[in-house]
Order: sequence, then structure tokens, then C-alpha cells
Amino acid sequence: MAQTMKDILNRMLNHEELSREEMKTILVGITQSEYPTEQITALLTALQMRGVTVDELLGFRDGILETGVPAILNADRYIDVVGTGGDRKNTFNISTTSCFVIAGAGYKVAKHGNYAATSVSGASNVIQHHGIRFTDDIDRLNRSLNEAGIVYLHAQLFARAMKFVGPIRKALQFPTIFNLLGPLVNPSQPQCQLLGVANLDQMRLYQQVYQRIGIDYGIVNSIDGYDEISLTGPFKVTVGIAPAATPAATVPGASPSGYERIFSPKDLGFEIAKPEELVGGATEEEAAAIFDAVLENRALPAQKNIVLANAAFGIQVLEKGEKSIEECIAIARESIDSGAALRTFKKFVELNS
Repeated sequence: MAQTMKDILNRMLNHEELSREEMKTILVGITQSEYPTEQITALLTALQMRGVTVDELLGFRDGILETGVPAILNADRYIDVVGTGGDRKNTFNISTTSCFVIAGAGYKVAKHGNYAATSVSGASNVIQHHGIRFTDDIDRLNRSLNEAGIVYLHAQLFARAMKFVGPIRKALQFPTIFNLLGPLVNPSQPQCQLLGVANLDQMRLYQQVYQRIGIDYGIVNSIDGYDEISLTGPFKVTVGIAPAATPAATVPGASPSGYERIFSPKDLGFEIAKPEELVGGATEEEAAAIFDAVLENRALPAQKNIVLANAAFGIQVLEKGEKSIEECIAIARESIDSGAALRTFKKFVELNS
């Protein structure tokens, strides 16, 4: 007999954890309007107060992917670079810019993003500012990936479940489990991901999630609270490479190879950046201008270096950790200096406008 939401909430009050399958069932039920708003609100609040487990996060992820629109891409290996958001630093579009640098270096990228929640310009804002029309047409998406090396997946076209909880999330005005899900529900399910998190608790949570999913990943956190490599001070990087023959998701106790290390900017040959050099501006136009300046190789040195650092760790994940970070920085630098990143972006605009 199926559990009612009343049963679920009573278990939550007893501090019990929910299984992956239970959470998936709840998410599907939300999309079928099975629960009143008050019960969903109570569930999200209880989860936030107690703290979300790996299984609970994976269960909601399963439900969002099952009820959403898939994006089946014709490529063997590609990456998404994304931040959790919510660091309230209002940086320029570092992850999105890094994606075009990676694609300019000859790798495949499937960038998943949305409009800004806590900053002036999110990935979808800066992409749309350049005249891009969002689509879920799989032929158009694959043409962009094959001809430009990069495809943009606007979250609202794919994660149908999100519209059912949008008003509740807005009313609650505090982060919920759905804030953690954004980086995990890329509808193309990439084999590689570089994720920026705002604190080390999130780093540990996502590390366990990625190991269960069985993908190659890098997770970065700047110690002073940026959800990306900011070069404003030391930053921590965790890289995990899933075993080739048997994905970590299918082998009990399996753990990926990789490393965990704290870097300083000078370890990578970079100067320390000033926080004001990272700010995305007060308007979408100002944020887009910085994005353009980096790709056109006329940005502030700090802005260029921050993109190089983030792109380099993405490249290292794509290379399964077989290239040193110094080699990966050189690859990213060549992408900008040669004009390849800018050419990639122009081709992307041509294909998607």
C-alpha cells in the first residue's frame, strides 16, 4: 500500500530518512498534483531543517529526469560547468565563459543553465542577451554541439517538475532541496561535470552524489565563499574519475580515483584577484560586456585568469586527470589567445539565433 504524505511527514517528524525510491515517488506525485501545497511546503521545510541525505537528493533527481524532457546528444564525452549559486557575490558569468573557452579548445560542452536567482545575470540571461533562442529541438541541439562544439540547455524547457514547485519556493524565501538539484538535472546527463559550491558541506554532499552516479567530476570551492575558483585566495578542488570498466554507481563501495587539494592562486602562476574585479555589474548589459571582453581577449587580467583557472579544471576532468593542471591552463590560454574561443561563440550564435 502506498504511503500517504501524512505518513511521510510523520516519519520526518521522527527524524527518519527517506529512501531514494520514496523520494522519486513523491516527486512524480508532485507533478501529478497529488499533494496539497501545504504538505509540499511542510516536506521541503522539514528536509531543509534536518539536512538532505544523498539518497533523498538522488531520488528527487531521478524524478525530475523521469518527468522531464530528455536531451539525447550525439557525442561520447562532454562536460557541463556550473555553480550551485547562492553565494551572493554577484560575479560575472564565469562558468558560462569558461564553457566557451573549453569548447574553443576542441572539447564538447553541454551547458545547462537558467535565469539568475541571486545575481544580476545568470547563464540564460547572458546567452539570451546575445540573441540566442532557447530550444528543446533535439536536431538543433545536436547541430550546435557538432558544429560549434557546445550546446545550451535552458533548464525551464526540460525540467517540467520545477513549475509545480515554483510558487512554493518563491513563498518560502529560503533555500530548499531544489536549490541543490539544479547542477544534477542536466537533461543530457553529461559524463563529466565541473561544479562550483559555496561551502565545504556541499562539496562533501555532491562528492558522494557524483560517486553514486558514476561520472567524472571536479568540485571547486573558494575558501572565502565563492561557488567557483575566484583567485581571491586559497581554493579547494576535489577531482574524481570513475573506474573505466565498471562505473562507481554499480560497484558497492567503489570510489573514483582523483585527488583533493587546496591551491593558492600562485600555485597556478596567477596573481591574487580583488573581489571588485569579479563583480558582474549592476545590469545584464554590464555582465554581458565582461563576458564579451574575456572571449575577445581584452578583459582585465584578473577576469581572464579566473576564466582560465575554471576552464582548466574542467579540461582536466575531461582528460580524466591525465594532464597536469599546468598543461590544462596552457590549453585554455591558447583557446582565448588564438581567438578559438571567440570563433566558437560566434558560430554558436550563428547556429542558435
